[in-house]
Amino acid sequence: MVATLTGIFGLEHLTLAEDVVQEALARALQTWPFYGIPKNPAAWIMRASRNLALDAVRREKVFRNKEPEIARLMDQENSTPGAAIFGDHEIADDRLRLMFVCSHPVIPAEAQVALALKTLCGFSVTEISRAFLANDAAIAKRLTRAKQRIREAGIQFEIPAGADLTGRFDGVLQTLYLLFNEGYKASSGDKLVREDICSEAIRLTTLLAEHPAGNQPRTHALLALMLLNAARLPARLDDGGNLLRLQEQDRTRWNQPMIARGMFHFALSAQGDDFTAYHLQAGVAVCHCAAKDYASTDWRQILSLYDRLAALDDSPIVALNRAVALAEVEGPRAGLEAVGAIYNRQSLESYYLLHSVLGEFESRLGRARSAAGHFRNALQLAEVNSEKAFLVRRIQTCEQEIPPANERVPVGQEKVPMDVLNAPARSSYL
Repeated sequence: MVATLTGIFGLEHLTLAEDVVQEALARALQTWPFYGIPKNPAAWIMRASRNLALDAVRREKVFRNKEPEIARLMDQENSTPGAAIFGDHEIADDRLRLMFVCSHPVIPAEAQVALALKTLCGFSVTEISRAFLANDAAIAKRLTRAKQRIREAGIQFEIPAGADLTGRFDGVLQTLYLLFNEGYKASSGDKLVREDICSEAIRLTTLLAEHPAGNQPRTHALLALMLLNAARLPARLDDGGNLLRLQEQDRTRWNQPMIARGMFHFALSAQGDDFTAYHLQAGVAVCHCAAKDYASTDWRQILSLYDRLAALDDSPIVALNRAVALAEVEGPRAGLEAVGAIYNRQSLESYYLLHSVLGEFESRLGRARSAAGHFRNALQLAEVNSEKAFLVRRIQTCEQEIPPANERVPVGQEKVPMDVLNAPARSSYL
């Protein structure tokens, strides 16, 4: 609705579009309990939003400039009483246009994603600030400045072509990627998984892949990555909401139709010469979905993919994921050495999964006391309740395995349990 109204009234009225949709929703909450839910709730809300926007635009004395488009919409509504005043294709185009507006090069890079999450995905300022590990005031300033730049630059509400499209396309994909990440592993709150956000990211990426401007191999690679990982969501938590590691998951609960759809888009991503980090991460997801059980996972292939990914992206999080894959191939000692060699490792010190990974490696080597210390560090940094509960259980297990002070485990005879961490990172997926 925000995208459609912005297309009608102009980008200079983006804030107005957000305000009137919110006001219309508030009015629905106030009136529907007394008068009943209308037959077409979407049309009711859209009509109320449009009327509120019309009142505001008239007051600004620019109604004449927008009158032809508004008249067209009113005629459309009158010709089909009771129907919504916008069609599916129209919404699709408006959403795509607004996605590219949010990724315009005149908007600072750090504000592009925040603006898209706020405008397209309905995130509150507080939700965005948690995702960015920033405060509400900083995010509010980013959004205000981004909208100001849109007004000052006179950005058009359109999908660009040629070089202009190329310059914005990666920003659009990055926004969708981060949106899915937030749903796959929430940055804070009671729920580790927010399936509604994952579904929204998949829907918008599908929309992009179906549009001529977005029908590119990298789009299909990103969509495959989302689908293949989302297919595993039903098995990531038990009935009590507790986190389940990969080897603990019931693979019969994985969504097979979604896996098939992901494989289809993965095949489409192989067309042409385009090769991106999304291709490699989707390849990792393919390895997991193709394995009938945990023991048959092709970890050597996964490690090879991470080697190639590290060559494209020197992110310390990619290096951490590679260390976990390496530990599966060569053992936990090799994993520890790889973590120790991570470039710019200090940037991960506030990242709870670094300490959780170290705890798992130490646990597999039978060093329960050291493992418990790493898990305690991770617990102090974790934000999601299910992750905290998981870490508490790991600490308790380690404490039970700590030998008495007068007992020492001979070197080379350490206990090596079969469990291993397989929690997804914020920017890639094991």
